[in-house]
Amino acid sequence: MNPGIQKVEALDAGHFVRVEWEDGSESRYPCVWLRDNCQCPRCFLRSARARRLVFEDLDVNIVVKEIALAGRKKISITWPDEHASEYEAEWLKKRCFSEEARAEMREDLFLPERQYWDSDLQLPKIPFEEIMYNDESAYKWLCTLKKVGIVLLTGAATRQGELVKLGHRIGFLRLTFYGPTWQVQDKADANNVAYTAGKLCFHTDYPVLQHPPGVQFLHCIKQTAAGGESEVVDGFHVSNKLKKQNPQAYQILSSTAVDYTDVGVDYCDFAVQCKQRIIDVDSRGQAVRINYNNATRDTVFDIPAEKVRPFYAALKEFDDLLNSAEHKFTYKLKPGDIVTFDNWRVLHGRQSYHSGSEVTRHLEGAYADWDVVMSRLRLLRKRVLNRD
Repeated sequence: MNPGIQKVEALDAGHFVRVEWEDGSESRYPCVWLRDNCQCPRCFLRSARARRLVFEDLDVNIVVKEIALAGRKKISITWPDEHASEYEAEWLKKRCFSEEARAEMREDLFLPERQYWDSDLQLPKIPFEEIMYNDESAYKWLCTLKKVGIVLLTGAATRQGELVKLGHRIGFLRLTFYGPTWQVQDKADANNVAYTAGKLCFHTDYPVLQHPPGVQFLHCIKQTAAGGESEVVDGFHVSNKLKKQNPQAYQILSSTAVDYTDVGVDYCDFAVQCKQRIIDVDSRGQAVRINYNNATRDTVFDIPAEKVRPFYAALKEFDDLLNSAEHKFTYKLKPGDIVTFDNWRVLHGRQSYHSGSEVTRHLEGAYADWDVVMSRLRLLRKRVLNRD
């Protein structure tokens, strides 16, 4: 993008600046925003890419005193206190307040596109070594993880520690009360239902935390011969189905605060309590995070008694949709496989397996936050696509 400015003028008694571009389009910029985002050394610390201007010094009613166009690539503004600001054309164009420009910026910064799926999921697969040492493959992995919600990495070594390497590849892993990584296998006196050989129903991990981990990694080190199949379901897709099928149920699950609890000893001793809505939604009512774990849903339920049965009915309808053959995808991890998935979107479960005197099935697990994953994705995009 290399835009040129045709004309610039102040509007609305100096409260807005209008830019007419060489391509015939135009942009309007509020003067309070322009002054707040002055790029001069007094107002902006370039080495940190951070604002130096103190907000208490900002006049929210500020107007332009003088405005000029410098060579079609820059505008200059003088403010009433004689402070001077300059704004590059490309910088301004990228930050245009039009609906179209803002949508383009959201796409660029947050990659909101989703590819929904059912039982016919074509599970994306990428070799583990490729994403570890090839930036293009790593970029493809993280883009697919964001868009589809799940990617299988293949060919990792069948030993503990591979997830630590994966964590270093993106930045760092999320530490929880179960440690930086944790071993999923049948254990005596298990402190988590995952550490048994029984069936695990569809769930997201750790809704008992105020900020549940965004991404989960499960590395298959040893797999049982019979049973132990993994199941996944696209929680956002199913939420959309529920919203169309029963808007009232969707409203209940997206507005009722559910109590979660987790008490025990692992990496350290812990006693965690939290309230979460089963379906977290944004300002448009679209699902942005599923918080559903039947194992850690508390016996305490802090709602009026008359609202309890309607909640259970809504949750049952959601759970039935999750478990329908139409929606769930079943697969079996092989030793060396690492499944990576969006823990805010993809609910996962496991079929039961036979437990013997020796460990027959062993997965190592770890978490990462979406902030870390998206940071690495943006850096890889800049490197691979050679753009900001």
